[in-house]
Amino acid sequence: MAKEGEERVPASTGSFRRFIFWDFARASWQYDVVVALILICIFAIPRDWFKDQPKASSVVLLSSGHGSNRVFIDNDLLSNVAEADRNAVAEKVIRQRTGKNWRVDHVEPIRDEAEHEVKGYIAYTSQPN
Repeated sequence: MAKEGEERVPASTGSFRRFIFWDFARASWQYDVVVALILICIFAIPRDWFKDQPKASSVVLLSSGHGSNRVFIDNDLLSNVAEADRNAVAEKVIRQRTGKNWRVDHVEPIRDEAEHEVKGYIAYTSQPN
């Protein structure tokens, strides 16, 4: 019986609360059930449900040597930029993403095998004078 001034909590609410706060003794069957449920969730739920796909870096230093560098820039960063403005925008993107203050000499698009779609850009850079 509940003492005066205490609320009586239904048994199902207490079990639910213990489940949520994982208030079971270690090595008890309840503890093992909770661990099993967590493992099932980890391995059974498809990764696509969480939209947690790894994304490659949008700016990547490909090679450097003799004062010049090649930098890969993702298509999304330069696709809506006019060709005449690409060098300036590429310099700005490289500065923002890498902290490098390189001068972009020219930018070339990377196309797929059928030459229909631009997949990214290569910026050829040099050290500022």
